Amino acid sequence: MIRKRLMRWVLWALAYLLGLVLVLLAGIWVWWQPEPTSRGTEVNALWARHQWVGQAHSDDEYRTLGRLLRENRITDVYFHAGPFEADGSVPASKTRNAGTLIKKLRVHAPGVRAQAYLGQIRKIDGKGVTDLDDPKVRDRILRTDAMFLDLGFDGIHYDFEPIYPDDEAFVDLLGRTRELTRARGKLTSVALEQTPLVDASQPVLKAFVPRGWGRFHYPARATTGFLRRVADRADQVAIMTYDMSLPTTSLVGSQYALHTERTLRLIGDRTTVFIGIPTYRPQMAWAERLDVAIRGVRRGLDALDRRPARPFGVGIYAEWTTLPAEWALYRAAWLP
Repeated sequence: MIRKRLMRWVLWALAYLLGLVLVLLAGIWVWWQPEPTSRGTEVNALWARHQWVGQAHSDDEYRTLGRLLRENRITDVYFHAGPFEADGSVPASKTRNAGTLIKKLRVHAPGVRAQAYLGQIRKIDGKGVTDLDDPKVRDRILRTDAMFLDLGFDGIHYDFEPIYPDDEAFVDLLGRTRELTRARGKLTSVALEQTPLVDASQPVLKAFVPRGWGRFHYPARATTGFLRRVADRADQVAIMTYDMSLPTTSLVGSQYALHTERTLRLIGDRTTVFIGIPTYRPQMAWAERLDVAIRGVRRGLDALDRRPARPFGVGIYAEWTTLPAEWALYRAAWLP
């Protein structure tokens, strides 16, 4: 008798929770339906493949690239120039075409900033490649950065993963990189994961779930405090707002809207912000699409009471996966 009563209560509780979930999903779907009113900007970024830095190209290819950047109002291109070796270096064999690339961009895309996109898997608990905790590695990274600036790049763009919100070595490297680039009139930019929905979840996860990679490790999400610290040391922050693995367009769009609004409120007056949007084919490609991402970002802009003081836009990931139809969609849905 007691067991039956307990089972009945469990079933009622599950039904209640299911009802709450359905109501929440319905509410998000209804919220998602109105067309956004905010338009995008003419300050936007693009991640580009390594071949531009490492391989020779014809003048027609450079001319086509320049036209693409101009037509789509791309102001910053993160040309993959690494990754770093374990000691913080980048072999010269990987950069043999960098000088030519910079010269051709000056001709075919004047005003577009070419940044050296550098990163590596961050060594944590003995796993990974680059040990940022080692001061000698950080020193070598800075010497490598200087080499790329000497080649003519307009900035250094870091993408180390994973980066957790207590990573003092990364903060130190970022601050020293900013000193280096500012002294030369160049930029420091960084790619980070989106913030968690609740900052308080980070210390709980840290206490009970191991760091690292894979489905049984907790993600490296920047807390609000850490995001502000990074923004104070970078000229640009690109939020990698993709790989959400959510099953519906309304859920995906709501996440883009949430992270757009939240990030711009937090650091939009401190630094230039790019909200990363995908043109590759993520795990749930039917929901996480370019049109959904752009609409979500625009809904996030609608939620702001004012535009941020610093420039902002979207960062397209990536140049080598974006189809002509997607560029047309981007121009129609985003550009002002």
